[in-house]
Amino acid sequence: MQLQTLVPIQPLNNKINYHSKIVSVGSCFAVNMAQRFKQYQFINTVNPCGILFHPQAISNLVQYAVNNKVFSDVDVFLHNEIWSSFNAHSDLNELEQEDIIDALNQRITDFKSNIEHASHFIVTLGTAWVYRFIETNEIVANCHKIPQQKFQKELLSIDDCQQAIFQIESGLRQINPNLQIIYTISPVRHIKDGFVENQRSKAHLIAALHQYLQENQNLNYYFPSYEIMMDELRDYRFYGKDLIHPNELAVDYIWESFVQHCIDPEILQTMKKVDEVQKGLAHRPFNPYTEAHQQFLDKLALKLDDLLEQYPFMNF
Repeated sequence: MQLQTLVPIQPLNNKINYHSKIVSVGSCFAVNMAQRFKQYQFINTVNPCGILFHPQAISNLVQYAVNNKVFSDVDVFLHNEIWSSFNAHSDLNELEQEDIIDALNQRITDFKSNIEHASHFIVTLGTAWVYRFIETNEIVANCHKIPQQKFQKELLSIDDCQQAIFQIESGLRQINPNLQIIYTISPVRHIKDGFVENQRSKAHLIAALHQYLQENQNLNYYFPSYEIMMDELRDYRFYGKDLIHPNELAVDYIWESFVQHCIDPEILQTMKKVDEVQKGLAHRPFNPYTEAHQQFLDKLALKLDDLLEQYPFMNF
């Protein structure tokens, strides 16, 4: 008896292994997946300017790298005694103007370098809803809790989304022509926009992305995170307390599907060993002075040494 509608997933040809260098940008689901990459000790960086929800913000970030943008005092503002930038998430906020400008410039420099050396780039699109700062008529990446009346809320059209995706890819290919780009749509529902509004937003992203992928298949791949959540995990027990974000069980389920279709099967045993080491390091014994615990530590040390000999970049 089949109790789930399984989403058909095409395998990634250019699979990820421990020699891969991965860059991830996008919504909070990009962070969820990056945490799994970190847990298994892949070379991975995520969201240099913090979480970015909509395709225009991601496109802007890529263009900053392409054009070697230098941030200055015109790119930041003071609100409630905190310096922020409409180009970045509040994670980059600082108490001093000079600190946030320096951080933004360093993040963009590092981001471009990471793209140049990357083998895989993962783009996670979250929403097509954007906020335009009325004073400058610019679409922002984050509103930083500035009063809503200072913004105009807009829904990016399908053409707008497709143009942003085109700019993302053309910018990335300008920096690294051989990059394997993996696209996905975040399974997080933006219910604060409204139920119908969230569906419209996801529909615009889906229509734009798949139209683009149909026309540009070379070195592109779509992983159906959103579809897995909506069809295979169609139950509120897979959501957090807010009933919006996938819970840890759901993220693990989607990660396992990603591993099955996008990770080189030859490294699965190494991943298993990494997981054993991570769990061993996190273990807290009742009595650390027993002979059994010392034997446990000796075996753990052997596994750790073996991993570091093969993969010196791993950092436990």
